[in-house]
Amino acid sequence: MNKGLLNQFSQQAHTLLAELKKSKNATIFILAYLAIGTIWVYLSPRSLLAFLLFISSAILIYYLPLTTRFKIGLSAVMLLVLVPILGVRNIFYLEVIFQISVFAALALGLNIVVGFAGLLDLGYVAFYAVGAYLWAFFGSQQPYLLYEIPGTAPPGTPFLLPADMFYLFMFLGIILAAFTGILLGLPVLRLRGDYLAIVTLGFGEVIRVLANNLDKPLNITNGPQGITPIQRPSLPEPLLNALRAVLNPIVGHNVTEGEFYNLFFYLLALLVILVVIVVVRRLDDSKIGRAWIAIREDETAAIAMGIPLVRLKLAAFAAGASFAGVMGVLFAASRTFVSPESFSFMQSIGVLSMVILGGLGSIPGVIVGAAVVIILNLQVLQGLSLYLSQLRQSDAVIPIINFAWKNLSTQLDPAKYQRMLFGIILIVMMIYRPAGLIPAERRKRELTREEILENEELHPDGGDAPNPTGQSTSGEAKHGAA
Repeated sequence: MNKGLLNQFSQQAHTLLAELKKSKNATIFILAYLAIGTIWVYLSPRSLLAFLLFISSAILIYYLPLTTRFKIGLSAVMLLVLVPILGVRNIFYLEVIFQISVFAALALGLNIVVGFAGLLDLGYVAFYAVGAYLWAFFGSQQPYLLYEIPGTAPPGTPFLLPADMFYLFMFLGIILAAFTGILLGLPVLRLRGDYLAIVTLGFGEVIRVLANNLDKPLNITNGPQGITPIQRPSLPEPLLNALRAVLNPIVGHNVTEGEFYNLFFYLLALLVILVVIVVVRRLDDSKIGRAWIAIREDETAAIAMGIPLVRLKLAAFAAGASFAGVMGVLFAASRTFVSPESFSFMQSIGVLSMVILGGLGSIPGVIVGAAVVIILNLQVLQGLSLYLSQLRQSDAVIPIINFAWKNLSTQLDPAKYQRMLFGIILIVMMIYRPAGLIPAERRKRELTREEILENEELHPDGGDAPNPTGQSTSGEAKHGAA
């Protein structure tokens, strides 16, 4: 009976997919899906299921057979209209999407180093720290506190630069981080694999330890206490008043200046993401991108073909680092505070897990990987922990076993098992989907060829064997495909 129900469900799913392949049906479905998610989040701003339904519509827009123009238009409406309205109504959602944008840019940068060039970098967060501390130092009072005791600032200490210099420092962050990437690349050009990973891990820790200890003899970074306050760029008051007149009736409350700043940094992060995507796509389709792929596959063969190994490795480090640098400047201004704890080794591992989860070398895959990791961390695990905390404060008991929720240990909170969960996810991905959630086209072709060659080894007599599409094929046909 269960098998019959399973077959029936499978047939219904295939029928639904066949219907959605028609452009008209797909358009109606995604519009209805997005409308339901938007209304649900608007009416229930704190509902996790509503937020997940709304955010998953972005993945459906990517996958469904819609025209490119319609996909771009619907994505623009979602990101520039719906997300700001729902985000201002519940500022936590805007924070989650801002975090997704920041780490998507970091993951796209690391994807150049790891996914394109095949250089395993475990200290990538160091470039993020370089950009953050660049604006944190020059955009704060810190230059006037070089001889002060960390944590003390005389009243009335001025800021060194105007707040609107932030825009210039976004470009300076790109330059300084790229230069730092070249400095990292120079001593490790001869290293590969695990040795390269160890050196880059050490580089990341060196930057963090420097930020932690450069409070003497000159107080440059303010040590473990971090630098604060850091200036934000000014927002024109007439523009804020005009936006308030539009948003206040929609969101149901008076929009504060802090909420406008959250909205501003979200839109700025989206702009950076758009530029990063354009640059990465152009690099992927260029001679440089193909040379990086050649280096990743076989350095010796790449050198034999005349590829300048040193120059292209340095270019990969510089390009990847530059994206982290600009997001570091943006992070410092949005938080108005930076400290060494924000740039730990686990941050580098987190970004690397986003790249692996999404798919090495895949631009949309990396963005989806960043979204999955951030939502799991900030939404799902934190939400479950909060729910268990509420149960502990009640007199409820677990049915059947009659165990009181208030006796449940806090050590079982899901948020404390974040690293274990991500480790399990990566292991499962490596076993069952090594190419990632959205594999790169090159990676798809590589895996298909590997499966065909495996079939040839299993059936050397040329007998029929299933090919990657699930259909039987003769040994001769397989050989031709390979």
